[in-house]
This record gives sequence, C-alpha cells and structure tokens, in this order.
Amino acid sequence: MPSDNPRPDVTWTSLPGPVPIDHAWVDGTLWRALAVEWRSAGGEFVALWGSDERPAGLGFVVHAVFICARKWRWISLRAGNDDPRFPALSGLFPAAARQERALFDLLGISCDARDTRPWLRHEVWGARDFPLRRDFVAGAPPVSDEPPYPFVSVRGTGVHEIAVGPIHAGTIEPGHFRFSVVGDEILRLEERLGYTHKGVAKRLEDMSLLDGGALAGRICADSTAAYAGAYAMAVEAVSACMVPPRALWLRALLWERERVANHLGDLGALCQDGGLAFGHVQFGLLKEWWLKTHRQLFGHRYLMDAIVPGGVACDLDSTATALLDAECTTLLEATRRLQYIIDDHAGLQERFLGTGRLDEIQARALGAVGLAARASGLSYDLRVLSPSPPYDTLETRIAIRTEGDVAARVAVRFDEIYESLRLIRALLAPLPNGPVRVPCDHPEGVLGLGAVEGWRGPVVVAITRAVNPKSHHVHIHDPSWHNWPLLERAVLGDLVPDFPLINKSFNLAYSGHDQ
Repeated sequence: MPSDNPRPDVTWTSLPGPVPIDHAWVDGTLWRALAVEWRSAGGEFVALWGSDERPAGLGFVVHAVFICARKWRWISLRAGNDDPRFPALSGLFPAAARQERALFDLLGISCDARDTRPWLRHEVWGARDFPLRRDFVAGAPPVSDEPPYPFVSVRGTGVHEIAVGPIHAGTIEPGHFRFSVVGDEILRLEERLGYTHKGVAKRLEDMSLLDGGALAGRICADSTAAYAGAYAMAVEAVSACMVPPRALWLRALLWERERVANHLGDLGALCQDGGLAFGHVQFGLLKEWWLKTHRQLFGHRYLMDAIVPGGVACDLDSTATALLDAECTTLLEATRRLQYIIDDHAGLQERFLGTGRLDEIQARALGAVGLAARASGLSYDLRVLSPSPPYDTLETRIAIRTEGDVAARVAVRFDEIYESLRLIRALLAPLPNGPVRVPCDHPEGVLGLGAVEGWRGPVVVAITRAVNPKSHHVHIHDPSWHNWPLLERAVLGDLVPDFPLINKSFNLAYSGHDQ
C-alpha cells in the first residue's frame, strides 16, 4: 500500500520486511531531484547498483538506497535498453563514485560522472563484455584490450611515487596502493582494488534464494554472520516470512559475538604495528578463546551457516547460556586490564595520537559509515538509527569519539567490545522460548531488503525478483565501498612508515569490496 508521501509526484510503496523501507519508480528528473533533496536534508547514501531486467521488459534498471530522517528510501530508474544511462549521484554523494564505475564495468550502464575510469576491469573482459548482463557468456577467453590504468600523477620538485602491491607479503587479498611522496611524507594515495572480483552476483542468479545464503555468508569470512543475516532478512522480506523471536535474539547474539571477535583481533594487530608485541599476543589469545566457543556452541569458529533464511540453525540450552554469560565477565576483566596497559604505554600512544586523522567534516563529506564514522564524531549505527528486533528494545549505546585518529579508532573498538558484552548478557537474560526457524521457501514479493550493522559498518542486501519470467538479482553491499576513500584522505601529511598502522586502524575488506 502507498506510504506517507510528502511529494505528490512520487508514488511510494511500503515494502514488507524487518527493514521498513519505501520504494518508488522514478524518471531521471525525479532521480536527481530526490537525491538533491535528501542531500540538503542531511540524508545518507547507502548503496547504488543495477540489474538487467530486459527479460521482464524493463530494460536495464538502476537502483539506489538512502536513509533520510531515519526513513529508508529505495528508488529505481529504467535506464533504457541499447545505450542505458542515468544521472550520476557522485557529485552529491562522493561515496557513489566507485559504485558508478563498477556499475558500468558490470552492466555497461553509463552516467555523467567526472570519473569514468574502469574499476573492476583488470584486462579480463572485452570492451563490450559486461558480466552481469543476462546474455553474458561465462568462461569466454580473457580479452586484454584495456589500456593501462590512468593513475592520477602528482608533479613537483622532489615528488616521486611508491607503488605497493597488488601482491603483498602476507596471506591477504591483493590491492594496489600508489603513493605520491616527498621524502617520507605522503602527498597523495590512490588505491586500485577489484583484483579478486569473484562474480558472486552472477553466481547467485543461478541459485535458489534459499541456497544462496551459504554463498552470501562466505563472501567475507570475518563478517559471515552480518552477511548471512542481511541476506536472510532480504529473503524473508520477499517471502513475507515471520521469524520467531527466539531466532531474532540468537541472531543478535551472533552479530555481537562477531563484533567482539574482530575488535579483539584488530586491537592485537594494532599493538603489533605499534611495536607492542605483548598486546598482540594477549589479544590473539583472547580472540582464539572466543572463537573456540563459537566452534563449540554454534558449529563454526566464524559462525558460518548459523544464520539461515527463516531463523537460525543452532540453539542454546541453559548450560550454554551460563557459559556465555560467564565468558562475558572474564573477557570484560581481561580487556579492561589490557586497555589500561595500552593507554599507559607512552611509545604506543605516541604512534596512535594524531596519526591518520580524519575529522568530522571530512568524514561526513566522504560518506563515512560504521566504526570509521563513529571515530570521527558521526553517530551512524543501524542498531540505533534503524533498530530491528531485538535492538529496538535494547537501547544500544553508540561508541563515539571525535578525534578521528588511530587512537580514536582504537578507543571505539574498546567501547564497542564493552557495549557488545553488555548486549550479549541482556540478550541471554530474557531469551524467548519457542522455535528457532520457520519455513521460508515461498517468495512472493518483488523487492526485499535486509541490513545489519556489522562490525565494520552496515551490510546491505537487496533482492529484485521478476515474477514473469521467473528470475532474481541479489546485490550485496559491503561498508568498505564507502570507507576505502577515507583511507586515502586520512594518510595525507603522515609518513609512509605509518601507513600500515593507519590502514589497520580502518581494517577494510578486500573480499567484501571485490565480490
């Protein structure tokens, strides 16, 4: 049914599901006008993507999601068939820039953006090959007809370039970092990613919505609960599936445990990059202990396959809940002792304070999300901004700092660990009785959206279905799309040897970005 509509020229439809979102079909004029309106009102740009709906007679379609005044808005634009185009959003929301470039690489949909360089093309597809088009032939021989990537050059006396990657000396995914420096001072950093683009969206087109959850949860292993949860929510939205309360509580428990595990690992890595090996070892031990409990109670150290459409695939008895509660007490005490040591360590603080600074104005202008935004003074957290059950009853406290440097990002991690431990205990205390899963195998809706505040930031999954002919498209959005450009800005004026520390303080995903 139509929702509350402040503009008579837009017809909004409220979509069912755990994320209350309104959808509208718009033309190019309204697409631009709404973006301008939401930008002026302080709205947040969430995601941009496209889909090939030619079999359904809709041509190519471009989608965008925003949050304005705590209301989710999803707009869709028919971009045409032969030469699809749409008005760029990056002039209003800089975070859309790389998504616009990827949209052309994958579907051949153009826009009037300033930066039209390829983003995901690494001499694999031909100039007229677009892998997310329905008629794309997978497995064709690679065609290397792309010119060298045009990095932006900085010129001046004493300026030279340092090229790092894409292959690194460690078991991490590839990414290229091009530094322009004078001596050791960084004048400019430009990244190039996408080397391990996996074609997940194309693969999901050939899978049922229920089967796709296992793949979605494996895109980014350190965020599998967030990814699987957002995917399940989107499937439940198109299926009008009512998840049992006990399952909702257990999902939140898994998300908070995932958050704690990653913050522990990052704090250890930050100690290592700052020269405090003791901290690296101690946080590593705590994380390992935490992950062993995951394996014992939920079946997997990284919680894979624990969250499924319709609920969860695991349950807890009274012995398990008592164990989890006691574990929270032990971890709280240990983490507080380690924080005291870190805060009192002059050498480590000298490395952290003032390094990699991103102030609130810069963070807001670039569209920062998640932990990085909160460390720069932005109170952006879906658990508070758009709380779905059970977060709507938990009164989550946002961990926020205003300094925007490495020290602030470290402090936010500590604060979020403490808050997650509080939330875990609150979730265990009134854990509802009842089933943990219901059938969710009859999709009827055309559009569905799921969103989870993962430990890096919001993970968003959108599903579009064409009822006739039967087909679907799944878009999965990682917060690192927004936050990689923050890293380029945060390092300016710092020294090249401080880059690993600044980079780790953000700890952005390659795999989530390159899916």
